[in-house]
Amino acid sequence: MNCKKIAALLLAGTCSTYVAAEKFTAVSFGGAYGETQQKYMIEPFMEETGHEILFENYSGGIAELKAQVESGNVLWDVMDIEVIDLERACSEGLLETFPMDTLPDGDDGTPAAEDFSEAALANECGVGNIVWTVLFAYNHDTIKGGQPTTVADLFDTKKFPGKRALRKRPQVNMEWALIADGVAKEDVYTMLETEEGQQRALDKLATIKDDIIWYDSWSQAPQLLNDGGAVMVQVANGRIFDAIRSEGKPFEMVWDSHLYDLDVWAIVKGSKHKKVAEEFIRFATGSKPLSSMPLVAYGPTRESSYQYVDKEVIPMLPSSHLDEGLKASSEFWADYGESLGEKFNEWLLK
Repeated sequence: MNCKKIAALLLAGTCSTYVAAEKFTAVSFGGAYGETQQKYMIEPFMEETGHEILFENYSGGIAELKAQVESGNVLWDVMDIEVIDLERACSEGLLETFPMDTLPDGDDGTPAAEDFSEAALANECGVGNIVWTVLFAYNHDTIKGGQPTTVADLFDTKKFPGKRALRKRPQVNMEWALIADGVAKEDVYTMLETEEGQQRALDKLATIKDDIIWYDSWSQAPQLLNDGGAVMVQVANGRIFDAIRSEGKPFEMVWDSHLYDLDVWAIVKGSKHKKVAEEFIRFATGSKPLSSMPLVAYGPTRESSYQYVDKEVIPMLPSSHLDEGLKASSEFWADYGESLGEKFNEWLLK
């Protein structure tokens, strides 16, 4: 039975979970990641249900989300949001809670609560869809001084001269600064809870401040690396993987001290399309749709999805390099994100 033909009729049976056809807005990060979601989640859902989705790009953070909710002018319905921002957005009441008990079983029959990773269902406001990471990369054609292998090399402008491109926010930069300054990975967040640790991170960043190019969107990082604007860039691993695989760029990913986390699908508080938004999330986080994420080097959050994944790709996923990385602490950033954001912005202006 084709649910598209009868979605608006609310018939019982096969299509009983679908509501009348609606038009709603979903936002996510662009590039190869967004294109993959468009092909394997957005378009199949529209074909299956008859709903229409306006799919737009989003640059991260919660500023625009907060403005929409607080003004009552909610333009987004569903959003792909990083867990590092999810904790704060959920605690501030900017997102709807999601009924986790409505998630479907995996394609192999595994109950959702057992099929999803624990972290994927840890927050009541969203359902995890990928494991991703932030690492740094360099261009073999432009790097001088050898091949960087550690995050400390990112801060060594004498051995590796040239501009570094970093995303303009304290997250990741503060952690990397402390690690590069000799702090053990397991002690990073304890250190960052102190005034001394926060200042130590900013002081370390200050040592390369004149060589930093700040950017706002992940899409800018591969371009800066490609055109020579920077010799090293901080970047989401999928962006750089796509440039290497699809475009043949001479880029190299460095896994040392990568900061990994999850993205989730969440519903904006006050959405006028809450029920269909929930239906989309249930669809998009099914075993098969999630199995498309390794196409852009992100690990799916359901174990049952891996039956569909090319075995040669699995070693290239962040989940294969967790020992080399640091799990981003969404709890820390929920507690300190606002104050550190202000401190970081003040430091930028100095």
